[in-house]
Amino acid sequence: MFDSLSDRLSEAFKNFKGQGRLDEKNIQAGMREVRLALLEADVNYKVVKDFVEKVKERALGQEVQKSLSPGQQVIKVVNEELTELLGGEQEGLQLTKGKLSKIMMVGLQGSGKTTSSAKIALYLRRKKFKPYLVPADVYRPAAIDQLHVLAKQLDMPAYPSTTEMNPVDICRDAMVKAEEAGCDVLLFDTAGRLHIDEPLMDELASIKEECTPDEILFVADAMTGQDAVNVASTFDDKLDVTGVVLTKMDGDARGGAALSIKSVTGKSVKFVGVGEKLSELELFYPDRAASRILGMGDVLSLIEKAQSVMDEGEAEKLTEKFRKAEFDLEDFRTQMRRMKKIGSMGSIMKMIPGLGGLTKQLGDMEIPDKELNRIEAIISSMTMEERRRPKLINPSRRQRIAKGSGVKLEEVNQMLKNFEQMSKMMKKMMGGKGGKGKMPKMPNLPGMPGLGGGAGMPGMPGMEGLEGMEGMEGMGGMAQPSKAKSKKTLQARKKKKLKKQARKKKKK
Repeated sequence: MFDSLSDRLSEAFKNFKGQGRLDEKNIQAGMREVRLALLEADVNYKVVKDFVEKVKERALGQEVQKSLSPGQQVIKVVNEELTELLGGEQEGLQLTKGKLSKIMMVGLQGSGKTTSSAKIALYLRRKKFKPYLVPADVYRPAAIDQLHVLAKQLDMPAYPSTTEMNPVDICRDAMVKAEEAGCDVLLFDTAGRLHIDEPLMDELASIKEECTPDEILFVADAMTGQDAVNVASTFDDKLDVTGVVLTKMDGDARGGAALSIKSVTGKSVKFVGVGEKLSELELFYPDRAASRILGMGDVLSLIEKAQSVMDEGEAEKLTEKFRKAEFDLEDFRTQMRRMKKIGSMGSIMKMIPGLGGLTKQLGDMEIPDKELNRIEAIISSMTMEERRRPKLINPSRRQRIAKGSGVKLEEVNQMLKNFEQMSKMMKKMMGGKGGKGKMPKMPNLPGMPGLGGGAGMPGMPGMEGLEGMEGMEGMGGMAQPSKAKSKKTLQARKKKKLKKQARKKKKK
């Protein structure tokens, strides 16, 4: 979502590179670009004005560190002010274990209240709560059915509402039913409208008075920009909302709502929806969001995602397999599937400091997510015995695997060859038998078999030839040129240039 804003801010900060010191003139020029970047991102103009003034004041003041360059000083100040603009500290749900807690979901029709209710229910269950879903939208066609379907997917209890019932009665009775079912958190999925009207607000006010919810979460579609902020203000005036859930944060909107909502309403964004799956809901961390916007990555979120798909025990078992050189194709397929749960290659790279802009540098060359699927298809076409003992795969078996996975025989051969190289490399890295400290050539095989276990990430297919690209230096596992190789390349180019000049002189 913040990609365009991130690009514009990166351009703005280039103005400070090469400056000996910060003065009012160069700060004024740089802040003009920052102001334009924020306005283009659909941030509220009053918020932009205050933000730029604060940054200017601090950048010209005595707060900056003398050890930093002018560009770094400005980025430091912008990062801190951007974090404050996004809400300062992360605010989770204020619920008490041991008592019946209630969460009321409010917002306009189509903002994503029903799906967000199910997502938050799943999040709460992972936190050892027992959620109870309450469909209280009796107006929208199939709204009740939709929440019941989601509840069934999650294997959670839901109140048996019907369209003939009164929403206030539904919520009142649901509190009794939830306690009987042994649940400790209710989520009221209330009705929305295409626009705000008095009957809607009166109904929501009645539900609030009857149920006294601990949290009233306003659900807003991040794609609507400033409209979402204006609607949030209206709901806050009538209901005193406690927080905001922004949906469709994985879309291509400009991010103005996320950047403006705290300043305009005073309410923090608590959750963001980052995909259509019920598991794709994240707590909103202002400091991490600010780091992503400024291209600094988000390693903490990446670690949390990695930990969510592999526990410590699994990581230790995997590390032990590497040490004993027992890592097989079955293990490799499992790790690829785990990696997919973390996200696409592009989204992972954006979380690694210094690699946020790499996807743009790749141009038409796509990050090989499709390659992962192809390799998974090849491995899935093998028998369990073949996956456990790759050495059994003779030419006739390779032919069968190629036909079963719908790929060419050469691709099967290449995959097996790369896997063998990777196994040797991992064995030497982990100090296995025969490992004398010499690092073998990195194979071009995707996946992250060392996830959580410290074993590293092998190279990715399709990335050969990007060795000299800016920002590639710190990316573990990708083909990186040695200093010697780089020196040889420069010498060869210099020789070629001299020969060309000599030929030109000869012609003259």
